[in-house]
Amino acid sequence: MNHFDLAIIGAGPAGTTTALALHDSGLSVALIDKDDFPRDKICGDALSPDVVNQLGTLALDTDKAFSSFKEKIWCNAVRFVSPNYQFADLKLNSKNLTGYVSPRVDFDDFMFKQAIKSNAVVPFTGSKVLSLNRSDIGVEVILESQIVITAKIVLGADGAHSAVARAFSDETVDKNHHCAGLRQYFENVSGFSEDNAVELHFYDELLPGYFWIFPLPGNRANIGLGMLSSYVAKRKPNLKKLLKDIIENHPNVKDRFKDAKALEDITGFGLPLGSKKRAISGDRYLLLGDAASLINPLSGEGIGNAIRSGRVAADHIRNAAKKNRFDADFNLVYDKEIYRRMWGELRLNYWIQIAMRNKRLCNVIVKYAIGNKFIQRLVLSGFSANQFKPKFLRN
Repeated sequence: MNHFDLAIIGAGPAGTTTALALHDSGLSVALIDKDDFPRDKICGDALSPDVVNQLGTLALDTDKAFSSFKEKIWCNAVRFVSPNYQFADLKLNSKNLTGYVSPRVDFDDFMFKQAIKSNAVVPFTGSKVLSLNRSDIGVEVILESQIVITAKIVLGADGAHSAVARAFSDETVDKNHHCAGLRQYFENVSGFSEDNAVELHFYDELLPGYFWIFPLPGNRANIGLGMLSSYVAKRKPNLKKLLKDIIENHPNVKDRFKDAKALEDITGFGLPLGSKKRAISGDRYLLLGDAASLINPLSGEGIGNAIRSGRVAADHIRNAAKKNRFDADFNLVYDKEIYRRMWGELRLNYWIQIAMRNKRLCNVIVKYAIGNKFIQRLVLSGFSANQFKPKFLRN
């Protein structure tokens, strides 16, 4: 039997951030992941300025380590392409802060290695959770490897199909607030901007959704599309065929793929969007990141809010340990703080997402974003650090 103060299930950005933020807390941390590292995570791979900014708040010189981390490419803009092929390049850079794109297999491995530098953290990887058993004194976590871990509280940082959420939460998938996504890596894609802009193409056949092209290190690119799950259920499109058809035949992008080569088969994933409030805690558990459905409803970006939820969770755990309170009533403080920091931005981006479902409105938004600084700031709110945001969205 392995006894810890807390068990974090999921060693992605949310889980590793929590572990790093508890480095000097005196608490013992079990960091659990079903996979061994490095491991892939299907994602768009963009690291917004918000992510870069937050890394500077973490222990063990995480920001300095990230500066020397090589598996990333500089990115200084987001390109929005409307159904009529007009585009707006919205600049990210401010005070020498910028964004990057990094494959999740590399970035998550970087974060995991940072977290396990802490003497407070004991990793358990390569074995999935078989069961979670809650009692008045703690939570028992049984792994497939037959390792048994007990903790006073468990944190679910294990993504869209969270074992913690399945065990303890009554929340179910709401297709109106969920996105189906596809990803495929390519090499030799041409036509990226000088700013290495990450590109969101809102084509008529994809609304409400978009096609993306993100540059990667080593002359590679992350290509994919996302569409609201409610529309997928209603229209029943063949998303793989649609992605292939855009790459090969769409007049706005097909020439960029004439010399490109696919590096993998198309892979699918689900994105639980943060466009409605949910219960994200209860007796002896908290949910973080994608497990808490904190993904930006407009951009599909989840890493920034995953890291932020890890920081909030760590602060909450420190207080909970001091007061020896891990009950549902006390943990509601965590829910309130998460939504205090994030709800304004999530809700605004949901409204923009709704507007961009309409072809004409999408064209208008992109047209006016070209020269209107306020609209640029609103649209960029899901990609940027606080200094890029309108004051009412800063957290």
